[in-house]
Amino acid sequence: MIQVLVVEDDPVAADAHQLYVNRVQGFSVAAVAHSRAEAARALDRVPVDLLLLDLYLPDGHGLQLLRSLRAAGHGADVIAVTSARDLAVVREGVSLGVVQYVLKPFTFATLRDRLVRYAEFRAAAGEASGQDEVDRALATLRTPQPARLPKGLSSPTLEAVTRVLRAAPDGVTAAAAGVELGISRITARRYLEHLVSAGRAVRSPQYGQIGRPELHYRWLAEGR
Repeated sequence: MIQVLVVEDDPVAADAHQLYVNRVQGFSVAAVAHSRAEAARALDRVPVDLLLLDLYLPDGHGLQLLRSLRAAGHGADVIAVTSARDLAVVREGVSLGVVQYVLKPFTFATLRDRLVRYAEFRAAAGEASGQDEVDRALATLRTPQPARLPKGLSSPTLEAVTRVLRAAPDGVTAAAAGVELGISRITARRYLEHLVSAGRAVRSPQYGQIGRPELHYRWLAEGR
């Protein structure tokens, strides 16, 4: 079992990341930390194989934490979870042992793909027969497959529904989303339910004066 330390300052995002990791076979969350200091204490307390590391922490940059771990001889691998797109930061992270970057916001399928590929790379053992075998091992880690949508859903429509949902801080109904996008309520609801299943949105019933409650969907923010 690969033991994971989730380091994320946003409690909602941390809970989502913990849920995601525990859903992937072969992985278990050993601890959750909301700051650099909490992460350092957790690493002293429990064995950790992999950090799921947010780069923007309230008491310092995530790479500062990683730099101190390397100086102390800690060899845990790191998957960085961040909205940062600065390639200089990416290069520095790679030099410190960041094996994957996952950009926010992301779905469960995206993280699952990264974790499964990391597990395959980690499980590789023995001596490579040549350059081709080394290249294949690295490709397993570095070349994720795009997440597949359920049958009948399209990426352009999903992106459009996502934009509508993110622009509605108080939530939106399937009917309202359908009207805004020019699609049926049933179609809009399929995409909204997919976002809920992927952990990117939540739904809740809202009760009116009469009739059945209406489902409202709200985007689940991932923090920075």
